[in-house]
Amino acid sequence: MILSVKAGKTGSAHIRDLKGVLDREKAAIGVLISMQEPPGPMKTEAVTAGFYESALWGKKYPKVQLFTVAELLAGKKIEMPPIRQVGATFKKAPKVTKQQVEQQELDV
Repeated sequence: MILSVKAGKTGSAHIRDLKGVLDREKAAIGVLISMQEPPGPMKTEAVTAGFYESALWGKKYPKVQLFTVAELLAGKKIEMPPIRQVGATFKKAPKVTKQQVEQQELDV
């Protein structure tokens, strides 16, 4: 999942940028969070991204979702597979051992 947070004026270009990042990073879902309600053209652009379908859960989720800060503070939730599926759906960061960290510190 890719989160994009915008504080100023938002528009359809922000959705197109987010869709490009989703494609580049091979992410399943993108969420744009802004201070103000997105205008109609922005909502239309988000819908054109289509859906991510969870094979494990057999459910579709909007590929690009729009939220305001107020909606999130009011409890509105991002539509996504349950957290327990994250390992099966989303990329995980590589694990780093203590030895690797110590070696990196020595290299500096």
